[in-house]
Amino acid sequence: MGQHPLARLRRYNANAIARYYRFRPWLIVWRTLRILFPLLSFVLGLKLDQWQHREEKNKPKRAEQIRKILIALGPTYIKVGQALSTRPDLIRKDFLEELTKLQDKLPPFPSAIAFNIIESQLERSIEDLYQEISSEPVAAASLGQVYRARLYSGEEVAVKVQRPNLLPVLTLDLCLMRWAASWFAPFLPLNLGHDLTLIVDEFGTKLFEEIDYLNEGRNAEKFATNFRNDPQVKVPAIYWRYSSHRVLTLEWIHGYKLTDTDRIREAGLASDELIEIGVTSGLQQLLEHGFFHADPHPGNLFAMAPQCEVNGKAPLEPIKAQMAYIDFGMMDQLDETTKETLVDAVVHLINKDYNDLANDFVKLGFLTPDIDICPIVPALEAVFSQAMGESVRDFNFKTITDSFSELMYEYPFRVPAKFALIIRSLVTQEGLALTINPNFKIVEVAYPYVARRLLTGESPQIRRRLLEILLKDGKFQWHRLENLIAIARTNRNFDLLPSAQLGLQFLLSDEGKFLRRQLLIALTENDRLHTEEVQRLWNLIKDDLQPAKLFNAAIGALAEFAPLAGTAILKG
Repeated sequence: MGQHPLARLRRYNANAIARYYRFRPWLIVWRTLRILFPLLSFVLGLKLDQWQHREEKNKPKRAEQIRKILIALGPTYIKVGQALSTRPDLIRKDFLEELTKLQDKLPPFPSAIAFNIIESQLERSIEDLYQEISSEPVAAASLGQVYRARLYSGEEVAVKVQRPNLLPVLTLDLCLMRWAASWFAPFLPLNLGHDLTLIVDEFGTKLFEEIDYLNEGRNAEKFATNFRNDPQVKVPAIYWRYSSHRVLTLEWIHGYKLTDTDRIREAGLASDELIEIGVTSGLQQLLEHGFFHADPHPGNLFAMAPQCEVNGKAPLEPIKAQMAYIDFGMMDQLDETTKETLVDAVVHLINKDYNDLANDFVKLGFLTPDIDICPIVPALEAVFSQAMGESVRDFNFKTITDSFSELMYEYPFRVPAKFALIIRSLVTQEGLALTINPNFKIVEVAYPYVARRLLTGESPQIRRRLLEILLKDGKFQWHRLENLIAIARTNRNFDLLPSAQLGLQFLLSDEGKFLRRQLLIALTENDRLHTEEVQRLWNLIKDDLQPAKLFNAAIGALAEFAPLAGTAILKG
């Protein structure tokens, strides 16, 4: 690989790749034929099954055939198959089950080659590096394989080694994909081909990031920093002295794949808690940190028995399960504006404000700014009403992706390249949760998380969004406050008192002037004291707000407020 002219590329560069292959047409032609022949034979097989009425009988055979074709075509197409394996909305079930095997059940390359790569990259012999190392890989993936080893210092580690001659194969396939995207995009219905080359470029960018193991190590440490205060999320430590661009050594994880439900049950791990950890940590990545794992398939997530210490810290409270993330090659970063707009979209969805939701889609790039959203609003209402069923708790992403694929034929929706990864991540996490619990509804965890964030109001932006929920058309919405509290309290770890204290501080601050006025108007609206609404709210929270605790919370809020008030008086 070191001799390849493109070996100097550390980042994806579509123009440099195109220039290189423009003068090597024989490589393009040969690779095109190698791709087309097996794919055409597969399509022909499907047609023969149809003509001979043997579709049902041959389904397992065809599913296995497409998996073997993707493996034979190499790493790029294995990655495509992995992406499709997380999309039950696009791929039929029998194919889906077979494609899932691409996530971690792939043919390994010879250990002799792997050990040569380790020695050349780390410039030391295997015997000098490790006290012991497995003779065969314990796992093989699309871009590399993993060995179990022990350092001379005693730590048990996973040694990840990249497949040989990877760059020539990836660059040639990406060049062909980009060329095909530019040619076929205009022939796709409406705007389905919009940004197709950008999606290929996004895919290429992520692939190049994945094959740089030093980049993956940095990603892992950044991810660990984001979750340093969460004892339920485990991130393996990186051993930098034993790592390079093509070799990564990290802490060995003792756990079970999330799809191994029998072993998880035997270990006595709480499956519902695992689901909650997965969904909540996924939402934190998107809505709080903005740095998210874009490839959370079953091979990259492990259930773990609780440990005395996680991420270097002892948990404050006993926990029933932990989840370990591994493989940080495919990550992405959201800017603050996108994060805020995503929270806005959740708020508008909860409120069923479909006009504002359509504007959120414009800000996020799903609709162009010049588009007339008036005819789109009823369509959005129809889609989300169906997806949410009787209540927000019935919401699921699969219904949304199904409905949106239909909407894209009728309205000018497009999927920005960055959001292809976010959608993939969300759908994958929902699919994993459904594997553990078929009756799972993602919003049963997601909605309480959003409610807790809104009620704690840790930033001015979040407090503004809480105001948007509680006030509509200038009127205070009592039922929405009740719903938020009721939903937030479905999480046993949610403590209402700190939220009450923060709420009181906010009401007494300059920022809370408007809400104070609206509360007074709401309490005396239509010339009557709204004691019924207040009584309902009190009945909901009275068990949490015991007099002594409530008094302490009020004193705490006033103590925080007093210096601010004193400063305001002095200024006046």
